[in-house]
Amino acid sequence: GFLFGIAVAVKLGVPFVLIRKKGKLPPPFVAQKYDLEYGSAEIEMKEGQIKPGQRVLIHDDLLATGGTTEAAALLVEKQGATVSQFSFLIGLRDLGGRKKLEKFNAEICELLEY
Repeated sequence: GFLFGIAVAVKLGVPFVLIRKKGKLPPPFVAQKYDLEYGSAEIEMKEGQIKPGQRVLIHDDLLATGGTTEAAALLVEKQGATVSQFSFLIGLRDLGGRKKLEKFNAEICELLEY
């Protein structure tokens, strides 16, 4: 989702903030654990890149089960911001990701749905 995320940020004239798997970013960072089918994982974001009160669009290439995206939204909320929209290139409807994200009361956009 990085390449398309950068393009979206440039088009909107807003900052681009990376969210990466654990261990890919230098400190300081904020982290969020999430469950996988057979275990757990963690994602991280540089601390201070999102300010309290900001509205955030989260973009990724694929919405499947929604676990990673839910964790990203929780990272945003930990910093006092809110998710205003989720954007995906592809959404896999039968895997339940959309349902998992509904609790954030944000618009969910998918370019293609399967």
